[in-house]
Amino acid sequence: MSANSKPTQPLVYTSKSLHQLTSYLRKLSRFALDTESDSLYSYYGKVCLMQISVYDDAHTPDAQKIVDYLVDPLRLEDLAPLGELFADPEVEVVMHAADNDMLMLYRSYGFTFAQIFDTQLAARILGWRQVGLAAILEKHFGMVSNKRMQRTDWGKRPLTPQQIAYAQMDTHYLLPLRDTLVEELKQQGRWEEAQDAFVALAAIDPALRRTEERTFWQMKSSREAPREGHGVLEALWQWREEEARTADRPPFKVVNDSVLIELTKHQPATKAELDAVQGLSDFQIRRYGDELLHAIQTGRSNPLPSFPNGEGRPEHQLDKPAQSRYDALRRWRTETARVRGVDADIVLPNSTLLAIAQSNPATLDDLAHLAELTPWKLAAYSAQILDVLAQTNALQPTL
Repeated sequence: MSANSKPTQPLVYTSKSLHQLTSYLRKLSRFALDTESDSLYSYYGKVCLMQISVYDDAHTPDAQKIVDYLVDPLRLEDLAPLGELFADPEVEVVMHAADNDMLMLYRSYGFTFAQIFDTQLAARILGWRQVGLAAILEKHFGMVSNKRMQRTDWGKRPLTPQQIAYAQMDTHYLLPLRDTLVEELKQQGRWEEAQDAFVALAAIDPALRRTEERTFWQMKSSREAPREGHGVLEALWQWREEEARTADRPPFKVVNDSVLIELTKHQPATKAELDAVQGLSDFQIRRYGDELLHAIQTGRSNPLPSFPNGEGRPEHQLDKPAQSRYDALRRWRTETARVRGVDADIVLPNSTLLAIAQSNPATLDDLAHLAELTPWKLAAYSAQILDVLAQTNALQPTL
């Protein structure tokens, strides 16, 4: 079979089939992509599957004729052909909520992307209220996803028929969805805005993105613990992180958040007292009891950790004039987003407002020097931004 012919097998797990697939995809103008990971079954999480969908005939796209391929990175030693394809500026990669997949593929394999179409971002630019893929598929294509498969272990082999069907659905409709979005973007005069956003998304350097530091404050339930117990909660959380990291398991499968809160509230000192902690199983007490008690004892003597929402946030480091500009810009953005029918960050994210407030540009040239402003946003909003700044600065007391 020619290396340039259309692949006939949906599962790609050999070097030969991968080269055949990438050679075929390189001849197309676009394809849909998604990934599945095992983050619910491991501490670090890894890419376990890549789904790719194409029109059966690229010259006459038909939503009824789509071919799906599943690339198995766990069985392939060299994925470089895929990386070269993703980085090809002549090929558009269509994804939904692309940011997460792009970041994971970079951190796992060093892959970068040259041309992106993000269907979720496009939907948000249009002001769609429901932008999750499951909701979109049900509304626009009448497809209801199997929610039970959301917690499946993608790291296990062989893949089940149910896993394969679920994975294929994630990309099967992305190309016709893209076509629908392009038509609506053009009708609403937002096509150039979307293209500008996609260029900016592809241009983000993933190497500059730090892995978010994990802290116990990230637990939604951390505020349920009494302030005087935060030292204990932090010690318990740190113990759980180390245990999960060592065993390569997600932390909640060691001990879940609600149990950490109960341990913090009651602070048992003996194994007998651990028996009374709601949600803590006999198995967990046998396996982790001594370590839990030691963590609680350590936490009692630790100083209370500082709250996260204060001095560490950039906007709390502004002087008063800059803070006034930042507040005024946020009010302008809220109103602009309301009029346009989109979320506020679609207009401008907080980081951009912060950069503007700090630099206080007085002219269009000054504003254009801010790397945070993309060409479309600069053209669309520069006059309004400069007017807000001028009015706010005029109200500042003179020294």
